[in-house]
Amino acid sequence: MPMSRRRFCTQSMAVLSLAALSKKRALAEALGSTGLGDLYRGDFLIGTAVSNRTLETQDRGMLDLVAREFSAVTAENCMKWGQVHPEAGRWEWELPDRLVRFASGHGMYILGHTLVWHSQTSRDLFQAPSGGGRISRDDLLRKMEEHIRTLVGRYKGKVAAWDVVNEAVDEDKGWRRSPWLEILGPEFLERGFHWAHEVDPAARLLYNDYNMHNPGKAKFVAEFVRDFKKRGVPIHGVGMQAHVMLDSPSIAELEASIRLFAEAGVQVHITELDVDVLPGREGSATSEISTRVGYSAELNPWPDGLPAEMERRLARRYEELFRLFLKYRDRIDRVTTWGTSDDETWKNNFPVPGRTNYPLLFDRKKQPKGAYRAVAALKKSG
Repeated sequence: MPMSRRRFCTQSMAVLSLAALSKKRALAEALGSTGLGDLYRGDFLIGTAVSNRTLETQDRGMLDLVAREFSAVTAENCMKWGQVHPEAGRWEWELPDRLVRFASGHGMYILGHTLVWHSQTSRDLFQAPSGGGRISRDDLLRKMEEHIRTLVGRYKGKVAAWDVVNEAVDEDKGWRRSPWLEILGPEFLERGFHWAHEVDPAARLLYNDYNMHNPGKAKFVAEFVRDFKKRGVPIHGVGMQAHVMLDSPSIAELEASIRLFAEAGVQVHITELDVDVLPGREGSATSEISTRVGYSAELNPWPDGLPAEMERRLARRYEELFRLFLKYRDRIDRVTTWGTSDDETWKNNFPVPGRTNYPLLFDRKKQPKGAYRAVAALKKSG
């Protein structure tokens, strides 16, 4: 195992108790299977995003599946600003507390998502305290600092890593013209990293974004990462969301970005992996959350199940992706799928509401798909 990999595994496992790890292994043995997290233990963490629905209902079947198969979890929605801090002076801790208790109890690495983002915010975040007009620079900085210090502080020593800033770069246009940028300028990013680091110096801090295979976008991100590191801004990794399709982006494009971020001096996290198998329409091949494309039957061709040939193509795509990740196991710390089973994927409603999509490793009955077996086989055969 390369030195960087040994060092990372030591850091990540430091937050996991021996009792919790024993419990996790006992569960896997009782169910007669070895999960992906165990299979890839010497390479990188294998994670999934846990939904609010799972946390609210305490879905035992889903929670047991997550505990058995994965070594890391991400808060899909429950730690986003609008969910956990819906208005000034009000915090909603029940769901994030449930996630942290569950993951800690099963010896899992926890990723907090996300401290600063322009979407899914509280309604009053960018409003002046008086209720009229846009908030001032000083007031927004105070809100931002209080939010970060409170959230990171509550889970210090439990949440191992944070997506500090999410999606702050536009496609080939530099910084996204979000309210954060318009009010604070690019300084808001480094402020966020510094405050999170001050509260929990042991936490790994990431910048996270989609379409990171785009050469222009990747270059821009790598340049500001180098600048941050040169000036002592505590950034430790770049999150490549990896919402991909069956045929794009190419493996060469993804590989080029992994190499670029590694050369910038940070570790790579594959943070939101899924493979969209459905046909698109102009404007639909995006992960910009505000995008909506009208429903049509031609965009929803398999409402009753994925044809066998498409299942095979999906398995081949996951296999080639994981072959790439294994090639860069010394530079990749974690691979996380954005959801666990097809029934809960956001791709059922994005960017076309009401579709039936099949982008994950487990089907709607929480059973492993051919894609799962292809990913597992890469380690079982090696």
